[in-house]
Amino acid sequence: MTSAPTPPSVVGVIGGGRMGAGVAQSFAAAGARVVVVERDGTTAAAALERIARGLRTAAERGTLGDAPDLDVPDRVTVVSSVAELPHDCDLVVEAVPEDAALKAEVLAAAEQAVHDGCVLASNTSSLSVTELAAVLKHPGRFLGMHFFNPVPVSALVELVLAPGTGADTLGAAIRWTHALGKQDVVVQDSPGFASSRLGLALGLEAIRMVEEGVADPEAIDTAMRLGYRHPMGPLRLTDVVGLDVRLAIAEHLHATLGERFAPPQLLRDKVARGELGRKSGQGFHRW
Repeated sequence: MTSAPTPPSVVGVIGGGRMGAGVAQSFAAAGARVVVVERDGTTAAAALERIARGLRTAAERGTLGDAPDLDVPDRVTVVSSVAELPHDCDLVVEAVPEDAALKAEVLAAAEQAVHDGCVLASNTSSLSVTELAAVLKHPGRFLGMHFFNPVPVSALVELVLAPGTGADTLGAAIRWTHALGKQDVVVQDSPGFASSRLGLALGLEAIRMVEEGVADPEAIDTAMRLGYRHPMGPLRLTDVVGLDVRLAIAEHLHATLGERFAPPQLLRDKVARGELGRKSGQGFHRW
């Protein structure tokens, strides 16, 4: 009888925003000890409360299964610098904003803080993991682990391989993904990977349809939900992801893959007005 996969014993998460907190919550719920890096004291407290609230909600819904003691002060801690990550981390997931230079900086610092066998991962949704791997001394221990929002309830982790990613690294990432109760898909490094590239293409075309007056956002989303069985329409999904995030990904793919990913002016205008989706209360829908 095959035993169930187990999570890494100690996990570092760099960044305590919505995505980082979700990654931390997921590993904590699976039984790992989690250390979150969040430099600002105010945002650190907010991150810890976000994780605690998520774990309480999961417990109330009965989705924590047989996980051990989940008292947040014992299971999750927050530190203010990457250098404070435990040396014995098995996995460090970087979840800072989509800025290649920033991601490279924190990944290089994390590699200095942990032991040589630790797996390093980036939660990037579109940036080149090959370029990020190039800043590391041990690129074979690195890959992309693209989690989806909201992380605790999403069923998917997209594992993105750089040319030098080792087989043991991929094997560990697959086991840990399954330990979270999630399904992996393995893709080679390419602009936008598989999920962001296809998802963005649909989202941008939906925005162009609104821009051209083809239909309003509610009609477009309803058509995709009922006609194609999407769990939510492309414009509501854009609101959930964040219009600013979608714009940044579109600009990156426009530069690397060409005009078909050119951001519509409507998307630029909404971001300029601060209409960022769910997090601001207004995007293509009101929240």
